[in-house]
Amino acid sequence: RKKAEIALRESEALLAEAEKVAKFGSWRTDLSNFRLSWSSETCRIFGLEPGTDQPDHTDFLSFVHPEDRLRVDEAFAKSFDGHELNSIEHRIITPNGDIKFIEERWQIFHDDHGVAKRAVGTCQVITERKEAELEIRRLNERISIATQSAQVGIWEWSLPNNSLIWDDQMYALYGQKKEAFTGDYEAWLNGIHPDDKDATVKEVQKAISNEKEYDTEFRVVWADGSTHFLKAKGHIIRNGDGKPLRMIGVNYDITERKQAEYELLKAKDRAEEGDRLKTAFLANMSHEIRTPMNGILGFANLLKEQKLSGEEQQQYIAIIEKSGERMLNIINDIVDISKIESGQMKLFISATNINEQINFTYTFFKQEAENKGIKLMVKKPQPSRDLFIFTDREKVYAILTNLVKNAIKFTPAGTIEFGYDLNSSELTFYVKDTGIGIPNNRQRAIFDRFIQADIGDKWAYQGAGLGLSISRAYVQMLGGSIWVESEPGRGSTFYFTLPYHTEPLKDSSSAALHGDSGAIPGINPEGLRLRILIVEDDESSAMLVAIGVKKYVKEIIKVKNGVEAVLACRNNPGIDLILMDIKMPQMDGYEATRQIRHFNNDVIIIAQTAYALIGDREKALESGCNDYIAKPFDKNSLITLIKKYF
Repeated sequence: RKKAEIALRESEALLAEAEKVAKFGSWRTDLSNFRLSWSSETCRIFGLEPGTDQPDHTDFLSFVHPEDRLRVDEAFAKSFDGHELNSIEHRIITPNGDIKFIEERWQIFHDDHGVAKRAVGTCQVITERKEAELEIRRLNERISIATQSAQVGIWEWSLPNNSLIWDDQMYALYGQKKEAFTGDYEAWLNGIHPDDKDATVKEVQKAISNEKEYDTEFRVVWADGSTHFLKAKGHIIRNGDGKPLRMIGVNYDITERKQAEYELLKAKDRAEEGDRLKTAFLANMSHEIRTPMNGILGFANLLKEQKLSGEEQQQYIAIIEKSGERMLNIINDIVDISKIESGQMKLFISATNINEQINFTYTFFKQEAENKGIKLMVKKPQPSRDLFIFTDREKVYAILTNLVKNAIKFTPAGTIEFGYDLNSSELTFYVKDTGIGIPNNRQRAIFDRFIQADIGDKWAYQGAGLGLSISRAYVQMLGGSIWVESEPGRGSTFYFTLPYHTEPLKDSSSAALHGDSGAIPGINPEGLRLRILIVEDDESSAMLVAIGVKKYVKEIIKVKNGVEAVLACRNNPGIDLILMDIKMPQMDGYEATRQIRHFNNDVIIIAQTAYALIGDREKALESGCNDYIAKPFDKNSLITLIKKYF
């Protein structure tokens, strides 16, 4: 018995030492009275001195954290009827206030009648493990937030069993639901765009064969059919023999970057196209301006020759006039397109006789068409009576002129027919020719500025490539649309529509910037004998004006700037008319007019300028001018103004 007692003490001491080393405590509960027996290590875990009075179950619960007591008590009570090993994790509060996480394991033992007699268990402090788990959970939360914010998904691919592990963001990147993904290599491959699969598989094989890190881009197709671009990077984990075990990597969405790259390429293409068009335009402008200038300067020099016949002189003068008109048309087109693009072009709505416009256009181009062997025809639904609509008369005429002029230019021979059809809401105009036609891929581009049907051969036909762009802008301003139907070698038909307004528009202006369209009645030069002040800094322009009005003047005074103009008016109060240039050194025409109006409100002042921009006329009138004329002007335009005021 003594030997047995000694052996028991030695065994208990050995167990106590083992528990201390392992940091495991043991306990036993007598279920008849719920008295507890704690080992020394258990006492130390609970912050008690070993050998103190053993607590009962209620005392034990007082150590348990208040938030965990009910859960611990219920778990212990439920274990009475079972025979399996039970476990629970909970917190305790030691007498000195320390909070510890412990894990308890226990089993219930029963007598031969199945009555629960005792519970035997262990406890272990797991505070460090729980804190580590908490830190891992916090780290995972931070990673999850970061990957969601950056749209980065994390994945792991086990090569031996071909299985994939994805985080939540991976499912979002592939547009898949977690429960629908089987988690294998083939399931991942099925989500890749069919055109990108082969290249992606090759990159995977290169990475596995140790050629390089896995780094590629591919498209994925979501369940809704949308396509997204992903960037994939991965690293191979190998064993000591270099055999690949798994690949760990990330995916992230680069759709926005790809779209930006695409837009950048489009912008680059547009810029290159713009440079190409600019080069073509500058070359064309050089040709279009130099050609008439060559005619003007060349034949002007020929006029100096002494032995020219009268017929030759008239022929040279006609060439100079035609060249001048051609250059003026080009300049007018450039000015018009500048007004349109800067938003300065305005509408001047008035009652417009469409049949009269058609007739005038026909008369204007008939001779030119016949000279090329082209038959020009007109179609009018109501030829016997006038058809009035409210629109901008000058812009309608400009549209018709551009289209008919183009038809003549691009029709070597054959017929041209133009006219209109009428329905209740709009007029549909057309210009049909049997000319060279327009390729289908150029039919939209020809309405852009500086573009002809074949921009590779800009010298094939004269023109700046602005007429159709101006026409389209005018049609749109008037509330219509314009288009073309064409076939190369068989001709083209241009259409445009205009609203059929037979009543004045409420918000329209009937003002116009053009002079009277009627013929100029004869003026008796002897009845005028005007005193005219010509204010012009360009000597040739001043000479041209003086020659044009010399039949109607008594005296011509010439000055070169606004300061001299004001002085001339003070010194010559009998001046009847001032032709005031606007752009001059020292003092411009606007300021000179304002100063003259301080002491002379009777003299007629007509502004003349080579700018001819929208607003110039209004600005001239505000400064005190009576009227406005744009350079270059012919003699008839100037005489029309003289007739108006004298």
